[in-house]
Amino acid sequence: MKKFFALYIVIFISANNSTAQEKLQYHNIRTDKNRHIVPWYNPDPSVAYDQVIKLVWNFWDTMRRDMNGLPYYMNHQVWKTPHNDYRGIGGDQFSMAISSWVLYYQYTGNENVKENLRFLADYYLCHGLSPINVKWPNIPFPYNTLEYSGVYDGDMIIGKDITQPDKAGSFGLELIQVYKIYQRDVYLDAAIKIANTLAAHIKTGDENNSPLPFKVNAVTGEVAQINNNNNYGTGNTGNSYTSNWAPTMSLFLDLIKLNKGETEEYKKAFDLILAWMKKYPMQNNKWGPFFEDIPGWSDTQINAVTFARFMMEHPEYFPGWKSEVKSIIDWVYKKLSNTKWKKYGVTVINEQTAYQVPGNSHTARQAAAELLYVSLTGDSTNYNNAILQLNWCTYMVDVDGKNRYPQDDVWLTDGYGDYVRHYLRAMSANPALAPVDRDHILSTTSVIQRADYSGSLYKNYFPAETDTSNINVYYTTFDEMGTESLRLTKKPAVVLFDKTKAVENNTAEGYEWKPLAKGGILTIHRADNKTVTILR
Repeated sequence: MKKFFALYIVIFISANNSTAQEKLQYHNIRTDKNRHIVPWYNPDPSVAYDQVIKLVWNFWDTMRRDMNGLPYYMNHQVWKTPHNDYRGIGGDQFSMAISSWVLYYQYTGNENVKENLRFLADYYLCHGLSPINVKWPNIPFPYNTLEYSGVYDGDMIIGKDITQPDKAGSFGLELIQVYKIYQRDVYLDAAIKIANTLAAHIKTGDENNSPLPFKVNAVTGEVAQINNNNNYGTGNTGNSYTSNWAPTMSLFLDLIKLNKGETEEYKKAFDLILAWMKKYPMQNNKWGPFFEDIPGWSDTQINAVTFARFMMEHPEYFPGWKSEVKSIIDWVYKKLSNTKWKKYGVTVINEQTAYQVPGNSHTARQAAAELLYVSLTGDSTNYNNAILQLNWCTYMVDVDGKNRYPQDDVWLTDGYGDYVRHYLRAMSANPALAPVDRDHILSTTSVIQRADYSGSLYKNYFPAETDTSNINVYYTTFDEMGTESLRLTKKPAVVLFDKTKAVENNTAEGYEWKPLAKGGILTIHRADNKTVTILR
């Protein structure tokens, strides 16, 4: 985002070892024996990462109500105290939060997390969609032009009736996740309508025009014009270009897999975007804008690395994905690396070319993507730096859960929805980064509908006379076939699929156990069930 620069003060204080100690954001920098940065909360990343995302969630969950009765984050993109910030929400604010809370729910089993993501989806559906009788119907507006209206109706810079199709694709994708959790057709129907609108407007695209525009007037269908005499640079035409299409492509793929909606049209639209991405951004690294408050051209890390993750998750579309993903990673370091903290062993990531400032969510995104790359390829070249990047990002979180952007504000985008998910994805790629003293579901190829680590849901599943005292994890999924990865404190005595004992060391339909120094990793392979119970 185009941030509003705040005073950034580096101070030195006397540490316990009587050496000068630099302060980063809220905390004194801690280092290991090699003078490499470690997390502020605890030098063990598995302890520290768990704590900082817990703090961030708690801050969000207990945020004050605003003047219109809604939680503050429903009206603003920047946290201020004691007075409210004048800006409305960020363009992807709700989608980012839903994305993180889906992962955080499976990790914690906290029902408040699940209810919050449903609230976000419900409210946005009721107060943020374009009318059905306009050129771009049924898609969300990314901004509330009147901050306390409780209505989202335009764009932050250009104003009323302007929408961002890439953000519509993100919200549609998250609606699919909400549908899979709650299995209520209202979410699926809304996702289908968003996909229908996007598919209907797909074009071939070229070097200066993406298959869908970045900003468009939903009522008239005209590509939005830039304001304030700003220039997008030679060869670029206003708001007609962005490469943030990985979420939209995933939306199309999900609906095709579900066999819902206009699947043939989604396939055509997907193929057009895929061909364009391969011909242009993947070749020229012209990743383009993402943030709504930048009036001129900018190449953004979020577009590049989000697409790199999409490539790793869908290698069937990218035969040369290993070298192509590496090329994107190299581009990020060439254009957006920040070496200010190199003396602590870490290179962090600037947000975008138009705002060369290190970002908490952007550095965490880079780390999570690179850890996924390591897990898939075995190429550990950037492994150490990825861990140090996650360590560095913890310093942005205060003891009360405020998550402040370096040299800037407490953004409810970068610091919350677009922060938590990267730590959870990092744990999924490298389960050793998850806590050793508690059980957690780290990943699933489906969606977790219910996750219970306390026993409160067991009684609704097993007969009343059943002894459930030895049950330590119980969960249900949307799909009957899938794979989950869990970090457990000890090897399970029994794994039940539905109420049938599963077979160990069976990768078709069973489970595998990989011991670690403490506890280990349980991999579940489901072929024909949605319910898993793990007994101590």
